[in-house]
Amino acid sequence: MLTTQCIQRRKKNNNKEIVDIVKKISFVVVAVLSFGGTAFSQIHRMERSDFVAAIRTHNLNPVVVTGSGHHQRLKSTATPVHVLSALEIREQGITTLDGALTRMMPQISMAPSSMGSFLRLNGLGNKYILILINGQRLSGDISNNLDLNRINMSRVKRIEVLDGAASSLYGSDAIAGVINIITDQPTQNLLLMGSDTRVSGHGQLTENVLLDIHKGSFGSYTSYSHDRADSYQNNGLEYVKGSDTETQPTIAPLFTGYRANILGQKFTFSPSQHLALNAGIDYSNKITDRPHTRTDVTGGTDYEMRYHGLRWNAGGIYKFSSRNSLQADFVADYFRYGKEYALATKTNAPGDYVQSKRQRALDGELKAILGLFRGSTTIFGADWRHDYLEASSGSIDKGVNTFAGYVQHEHNLPCNFTVTAGLRFTHHETFKNHLTPKATIMYAPGNFRFRATYSAGFRAPGLDELYYHYFSVNRGKAQISFGNRDLKPEKSNYFALNAEYHTNAVSVSLTGFINRINDMVVKKNLTVDDASRSMLQNEFPEMTADQASKLTSYALYQNSDQGDVKGVQVNVSANIFRGFNLSGNYAYTYARSKTDGEWTVLERSIRHAGTVAANYRHTWGKYSLNVNLNGRLQSKTYYTGTYEDAPGFTIWNLHTTHSFDTASWAIIEPSIGVDNIFNKVDRRIDSAYRKYALYSPGTMLVVGLKIRLKN
Repeated sequence: MLTTQCIQRRKKNNNKEIVDIVKKISFVVVAVLSFGGTAFSQIHRMERSDFVAAIRTHNLNPVVVTGSGHHQRLKSTATPVHVLSALEIREQGITTLDGALTRMMPQISMAPSSMGSFLRLNGLGNKYILILINGQRLSGDISNNLDLNRINMSRVKRIEVLDGAASSLYGSDAIAGVINIITDQPTQNLLLMGSDTRVSGHGQLTENVLLDIHKGSFGSYTSYSHDRADSYQNNGLEYVKGSDTETQPTIAPLFTGYRANILGQKFTFSPSQHLALNAGIDYSNKITDRPHTRTDVTGGTDYEMRYHGLRWNAGGIYKFSSRNSLQADFVADYFRYGKEYALATKTNAPGDYVQSKRQRALDGELKAILGLFRGSTTIFGADWRHDYLEASSGSIDKGVNTFAGYVQHEHNLPCNFTVTAGLRFTHHETFKNHLTPKATIMYAPGNFRFRATYSAGFRAPGLDELYYHYFSVNRGKAQISFGNRDLKPEKSNYFALNAEYHTNAVSVSLTGFINRINDMVVKKNLTVDDASRSMLQNEFPEMTADQASKLTSYALYQNSDQGDVKGVQVNVSANIFRGFNLSGNYAYTYARSKTDGEWTVLERSIRHAGTVAANYRHTWGKYSLNVNLNGRLQSKTYYTGTYEDAPGFTIWNLHTTHSFDTASWAIIEPSIGVDNIFNKVDRRIDSAYRKYALYSPGTMLVVGLKIRLKN
């Protein structure tokens, strides 16, 4: 039986030796990061009165919720979580979610397109990544690509990224990991107005306007965000179809321009210290801005893609005591997109809108967070979700219900051990019942944390994968895809080991993981024979005899692939001296998939990636200067099939912010910076066998102005 004597013996013997060793290692790491010029002892001599130093100390140990399902300090959570704070995002001059994730998280990559953002986390794509806003699922996609322009960055307090399977808490889709965007609202009595503008090359502009009112128990938070960018290309040539040497001009963009708007309103009401209620609504729209069709050059389009999103939520929390609470939330998320014609065609006039897809997700959750025993936290939860999809292109008009119940218990044991065990039961109308367990253990002697994690994940097949019935003609050739109602859910097993050293001034973390996925849903091409040709003609009577005779294959969704992802992550952050901070992150990811018994590299995976940031801030009277240098270093991006790999790159950005507290009515913050300082550009000629990883147009001057009215 573990006793107090055990605890004292551990502290006097084992801890002293381990602490001494790791302190020496941490000294070397910090010294290297500070270019060998800063003594480690300076970190511990920071003045507590320095405001920015206090903020940075807090940022090394913020309150997080994603890993455990309840609020706790980062160093206390048994499941490792990566955190991007609002301070770090502002310092780098970032105004978009994709910018925040890719500049500061090496395990995440992004590929923009007219169909949304293709996101990858630890080698796995969009459909395996769960996006949450304040713990509530964000729905709506275009061909499995996310519309990240629906997220208003002006409200972001922090971004929490949980690697690996997390279905025991969050249900379907949490196989690669969870990205939880936590928004903020002030809680002091005030009337606050403000605006934040950022402008750079190629018509890139973001504008955010806020109006916040908090008085007594009532709060109102209004926001408007406008984001726009022009299309651009890095090479105006493409290879002529069928040739690897002959080129021709094209106006097809590498990056697709767009115009996006978000209007949000949130209300809070706290009539007592025990009860807090909230309700909110967000409306978003977006339309692409692509070159239009021309007769003298290729690459134009007759229409733009238009997206609309409407999301509203209501909920509340009742706190019986500091350790016992009951929480209820309901979210309704509507999303649709289609084609808005800019030019006249045989069937459409300019201004016509043809809807392609409409989605609806209703989600209700009831959760109790209880301190049933001393040193423990127990969560009981139940949720219901309804997904609906109407897709004219795939002849889908279906809905599906999911019911789930889950429990998680976390317990602090003697000798600095913490264990967590969780289990979720899910009933899905199509694939029926599924269990997903989770187990973690943490040993926390002094400033050290040693964690071991096992968690299971699953992904329910999408309604398109279940019911797709698609026929189209491209350049005279018929294209056919079928869903499969016999699909099984995709399942994963995630194992991770983590070691961390943490003080108020420095944090060093090392993580190794394995993520194995079974029954991956893929679209398989099947060969057409005489029997299947007759079947396809009966299924699609609009297909002509000539088109049927030329048809060689059709696509069917199947459970056929396996996935295997192994990786190592290193994260270091340190407050070197007053006002100066350094951080570095590295991710090694080896991602493969197995098809028909053969292992191949996973599409769009990246073997090596790193991010670095150095930040200096100083105040002279009523003027403050912030200088931030950040970079992303990335090896080549792997592509499968006939596509060639995209080369690696290194991008450096410099951003400065100047804060003037000289006016009686406002704080004014102009900013100026340079994106892609060394003009790194991928200028390869476009071809049918080529894809890209770097979408930067080159060096761009960035200027901004933020105005915050005083009370």
